[in-house]
This record gives sequence, structure tokens and C-alpha cells, in this order.
Amino acid sequence: MRLTFLGAAGEVTGSCFLIETPQVRFLVDCGMFQGGREADRKNREAFDCGPETIDFVLLTHAHIDHSGLLPRLAMLGFRGPIYTTAATADLLAVMLKDSAYIQEKEAEWQIRSADYDEEILPHPSVRCVFRDAGHILGSAIIELGLTSGNRHRKLVFSGDLGQPGHPVIKDPAPVHQADVLLLESTYGNRLHRNMADTLDELVHAINDTLLRKGGNIIVPAFTVGRTQDLLFLLIDLYRQGKIGEMDIYVDSPMALAATEITLKHTRLLDEEMSDAMKWLRHNSGKPRIHFVQSVEESMRLNSIRKGAVIISASGMCDAGRIKYHLKYNLGRPECSILITGFQAVGTLGRRLVDGVRSVKIFNENVPVRAEIYTIGGLSAHADQADLLAWLSHFDPPPARTFLVHGEPSICAILADAIRQKLNWNASIPVQSATVEI
Repeated sequence: MRLTFLGAAGEVTGSCFLIETPQVRFLVDCGMFQGGREADRKNREAFDCGPETIDFVLLTHAHIDHSGLLPRLAMLGFRGPIYTTAATADLLAVMLKDSAYIQEKEAEWQIRSADYDEEILPHPSVRCVFRDAGHILGSAIIELGLTSGNRHRKLVFSGDLGQPGHPVIKDPAPVHQADVLLLESTYGNRLHRNMADTLDELVHAINDTLLRKGGNIIVPAFTVGRTQDLLFLLIDLYRQGKIGEMDIYVDSPMALAATEITLKHTRLLDEEMSDAMKWLRHNSGKPRIHFVQSVEESMRLNSIRKGAVIISASGMCDAGRIKYHLKYNLGRPECSILITGFQAVGTLGRRLVDGVRSVKIFNENVPVRAEIYTIGGLSAHADQADLLAWLSHFDPPPARTFLVHGEPSICAILADAIRQKLNWNASIPVQSATVEI
């Protein structure tokens, strides 16, 4: 049995892992690399592993850095089924159709969905269970049982783990046993601000920008997950009287469909957000939410000088309509940019977080005069304390733990924390490395 790290090894994007036994070859995740020219090269060169010989793919969730290279895999010869949760299957239909990477091969895909905690058999030698990862709608921890001859191994892929107590999505499910564990480490070096303080900061940013300074708020956000989180939080804050009436523009062609899918799966939402949605149904029209679809509608937003909250993709500011909104608002000191999610090295969003004074957008130098808020407490990723708490459920510890989906320095800090606080070792794999399991 062999495990190969095709992506998310020493970096946060491109999640993809190849598992091979004498009986079967399959992938866990098939994600796109993000963050500059190097990522573009990796996406073009992906899959020298013989896509036509891959039996099936298991997906942890719908984010592009976990699913975005499925069209390329199909273009190169993959013909097998894709297994994931029902909510992820619904979201994929939106995300991948909207993707510039889509190919006609999509028609040949077979997406098979499962409920949380339901055992499926994608192959006679493979048992699979999806557990709630608490990251975005439909996100999953994948538990795998592999059999090859008289050898049996249990592999656990954390996927992206969410924050316990985070509004909107339920908490990550505990897992108690694994021979091999692959753990995400996106924020393995830090602690998030607590939710109460985070919401206070969000309220301050909104009221200070819209009421005192008279500007706009621009929010780069992943269309799936973060956009819905923000909408539900703004609705709840308005319901509590902490923010006033405003115009919220969701500028993403697929955000409306993704939001409708979220409402279709309300049983996956936590109690707090279920209550907020019940309230909204009886108070339609407040706050004012506009889903922007056409390019013409999007362009008209750039003439709005004050009073608007514009939520737009991409979440790392590297592509899509968000770049236009940044171009027209970054140079205005009365405006604010709210960074609410992880920004990979090499992205425009990361440069803004790091305090750059000027950025180039569409070959034009744009000064950064708007206030930049980094609201880390809204992250859909677990922080170091959350990761250690989730690991503490394992008894005994996994025989082998690999830290993935994190920058090398952050993985090293988390590995040290695991060694000191839990008394077991964790390895940091490199790109394309293969290990015997």
C-alpha cells in the first residue's frame, strides 16, 4: 500500500493524494493550485500518474483547491465515479460549471453521494465513511479502511477542519482511531480571535465605514462557504440591532445558486443559523440583499460611492469581479477591505494583508489607502488549539501523522506543538513524495 502526496504538501492549495494497492488506485481530492505563475504551471503539469488508471475519486468538499482539477483529470482520461456528500455534490454542479477549466468530459462523470456516517464501498477492498468536518456545507473528514491480502489499514483524511463553535456550520466530528492520519495545518501556528471579539470587530468595521466615514466595504470571499457565512452573520447582526440597514451586494454569478443549495440543506446548519433563517422568512427585505448576476450589473456597482457592502469572488483577490471592486475602492481612505479568509502566498489578498502600499490591478498601479481589516476569527479553518483538541480524541495516537495543507514553517510549528502537548511525532511531506503505508 502506497500514499503519494500530489498536492497540498508544503503549501495550502492543490489538495490531492494518490492511494495505491495491488487491487486499486484512487485519489482523495483533486484540487487546483492557487497563487501566481508557479500555481499555473503546476495546474498545467498535473497528473503524470495515469489518470485513465484511476478507479475513483473521493472528495472532502467543494472548494476549488480540493476539487478544481477534476475537469482536467477527466480531460486526461479519468472515467471513474466521484464519491462525496450530497451537499458537496450539489455545490460541485455549480462550481465546476462556472469554472474556466470545465471540459465537455464532465458529462461522463458519475457523482455518487453519501450521507454523513454512512459506510460506502467504492471498491471491494475499500470502506469509506464521511464525517462532518465543520468547514463548509457538506465538508467531510474521510475515514478509509483498506484491505490488501492479510493487511488492513485505516487512513483518515481530515480535509479542512472548521472551528468548533463557529456559527452557521456544525462542529467537526471527533475521530478516535487511525493507522495513518493526514491533518490540515492551514492555521497550525496561531490562535483565532474568539467569536465574540470577532463579531465586535465586524460590527465596528461596518458601522465605522458606512456611517462615520461614508464609504464602501469590499469583502473578497469564496463563493461557496464564506459568502453564505457572511450573509447569515449580517442577517443575524441586523436582527440583533447591532448594524443598521444597508445594501449588501453579492457579486458572483454562482453565489445565488450556492446560497439556494445551502438553504436546501438546512439540517446541516447549526441551531443559531437555523433560527436566523426562520427570522428572515418572516422579515423579508431587511437587510437589503442583492444578488448581482450580469457583467453590466457588476460594472454599475463601481459607481456607488458610499453605503454598500460588496461581497465578491475570488476569495484571494486573484481573479474575477473582486479585482474591479478593489480597483475602484482601494485608493479611497473612506472605504474598507475586509479580509475574512486564508490568503495564499503569491496572491493579491496576501499582499494586502502584508501591508503593501500599492498594488497593480489590470496593469494599473493602485494606491492602498482603504483600511484593511483582517478578521481572522471568521475563518472556516481550525486554529492550533482546535487542531490539538481534535487530535486529542485519538486513542492510541496514529502510527503515522502527516501535516498537509499548510506552509512549511507553519507545519513545523504545529509538528512541534503536537510533539510537546500530545507526545507524538508528525511528519511534513514534500510534493510528489511516496510513502509505504
